[in-house]
Amino acid sequence: MCGRFVSARKRLELLEEFSIERDRVADGPDPEPGPDYNVAPTRRVYAVMEPRPRDEEPDQPPARELRVVRWGLVPFWAKDASGGGKLINARAETVAVKPAFRRPFAKRRCIIPADGYYEWQAVTEQGKQRKQPYYIYRKDGGALAFAGLYELWRDQALPDDHERAWLWTAAIITTQATDDVGQIHDRMPMVITRDHWADWLNPDNSEPGQLQATMLPAMAGGLTSHPVSTAVNSVRNNGPELIAPLSADQERPPGELF
Repeated sequence: MCGRFVSARKRLELLEEFSIERDRVADGPDPEPGPDYNVAPTRRVYAVMEPRPRDEEPDQPPARELRVVRWGLVPFWAKDASGGGKLINARAETVAVKPAFRRPFAKRRCIIPADGYYEWQAVTEQGKQRKQPYYIYRKDGGALAFAGLYELWRDQALPDDHERAWLWTAAIITTQATDDVGQIHDRMPMVITRDHWADWLNPDNSEPGQLQATMLPAMAGGLTSHPVSTAVNSVRNNGPELIAPLSADQERPPGELF
């Protein structure tokens, strides 16, 4: 799974990197998210998408947008939004058929930019087992374009013209980890390479086989990793020190994985 990740790039960087045509963050009701080195479920994150024009904007042409969404998908049919924190990941193997994900997979796909993500490996030392966190990221320092899904949930307690009448939420698609990352954890995020961004984001592209072909395991991005402090275990901790490699005098698990 992908349960924590890093989103430290600034809005202006993302606008350029993903060739954004419509900036919905600057126009939105919420402040721009700051750098987050410990993104946890229900946090606000950036998402790249090409939504169909909505009823209230019938003359708005389709365009690639940057929005802020809440991590943890709330299905449109949910009675309330309280369960969104549980649906943070969608399995690539079943995303096209699971009730919560099949509709957004068909027409509401997005890219969730990330600098990297965390996974925990179980290690045994002196007969005791503990979990060592690792930070996993691209060797070239580039952004990871996580394959994501988004959904809109209508808050019936608010009037139609209220700026928060619609809640935008998202999930990250995961798959079986490749050999190297699999030594740390058996699941990993799927990514969309640059040459497939347009196909993935296009809401008119709804053929499951073609969509599956656009997704690749994150290892395709040329990943590397290093162990980090267990401070990342607490969502209260946040800052660039969380992704720093453990120093020689800090506790390390035996052996090198990468």
